Amino acid sequence: MNCRVCDSQRLELAIDLGQQPWCNHFLRKEEIGHEPFYPLRVVYCHDCGTAQLDHTVKKEIMFGDHTYLSGVTKSLSDHFRDVAIKIDERFFKGTRDKAVLDIGSNDGTQLKHFQSLGWQVQGIESSKTTARLAEEAGVPTLNAFFNLESARQLGRKFHVINAAGVFFHLEELHSVTDGIRESLHHDGVFVVQFLYMKRIVENMAFDQIYHEHLLYYNLRTLQRLLERHGLTAFDAYLSPIHGGSMIAFVTHKHRRAAPNARLENLLAVEDRDGSNRLDTYRGFAERIKRFKSENLDYLHRAKAAGKRVWGFGAPVKGNTMLNYFGIGPDLIECLVERNELRRGLFAPGSHIPVVIEKELAELPDIYYVFAWNFKTEILERNRALIERGIEFFFPINPVE
Repeated sequence: MNCRVCDSQRLELAIDLGQQPWCNHFLRKEEIGHEPFYPLRVVYCHDCGTAQLDHTVKKEIMFGDHTYLSGVTKSLSDHFRDVAIKIDERFFKGTRDKAVLDIGSNDGTQLKHFQSLGWQVQGIESSKTTARLAEEAGVPTLNAFFNLESARQLGRKFHVINAAGVFFHLEELHSVTDGIRESLHHDGVFVVQFLYMKRIVENMAFDQIYHEHLLYYNLRTLQRLLERHGLTAFDAYLSPIHGGSMIAFVTHKHRRAAPNARLENLLAVEDRDGSNRLDTYRGFAERIKRFKSENLDYLHRAKAAGKRVWGFGAPVKGNTMLNYFGIGPDLIECLVERNELRRGLFAPGSHIPVVIEKELAELPDIYYVFAWNFKTEILERNRALIERGIEFFFPINPVE
């Protein structure tokens, strides 16, 4: 393959997580054992430094319809509200008829916060179910994949284009980036919210590697992609959401000030820490192997002590961990979830059943928390269970 960002063929294997199913394909009972598996490997580009998957599961398979809902988690909705307020106050407080496009708008959670600030909103969402839910909630949503063609179909300019948790998913990376440039108002701001690879490595958050995440950006590698398409980042900050996400502000080249001191400092720290070097990723791969051994030891000890372990949350990323560790219902009996769309389904590969939190008739001794990125919210919401002696075990504890 060629590098997804710069087209180089100088790619080298960095992290191998084996054969895994598409992790957002929660299974109906009759599908168990029939799910396809694909290689899950991260390769490194020696020319632009971008970490990326070397295998693409087609976007129509992964994003045509799925069960992820961004509005389920209060922490995420609160984050989206904070982003909307910051953008409105900093860039467009006095602007009339201001309009925002959200790429991969899911159930419309981000756009609802812009609506409350008086913005015209437009979502574009490839998943049929979530696009319908957004429309029903009063958020105008086009059910389509965003690319240059669909950008021209929308046929308008936007003061803000937002991409939260989607810009690293892109099979049509260059068409999408061209579509953003074409749809962005001449003095507009593209807000790209992405899992920050530097923080993934620091957190040991290898479960954030899965087939939907084709690219693993740091700021330095993101900037190389943007500049290829006539765009540039001028500011960025690190948010705690999802264990460490970068929020970058991008515009047409030369339309706004040069990179500010905050962005320059973040880039300098990446360079200082070797965040875009192959040996950093190879070291991460070795730590992942040790991490697997430590966690399996913990679960086997719990089982030997007669303790019942349930998974807390059934996030997509949890399936990377379950399948890499080789965990099944013998070690973790079920996955407790709030998302009603996953009722009665089974985790791909591990075949652990999903149960709905509000319908539980009994409780485990230990919750093994797959939704670790919402640790603060989970601990606060479950204080009574903790006081009753139920252990909440977080395999990953993000750096504050």
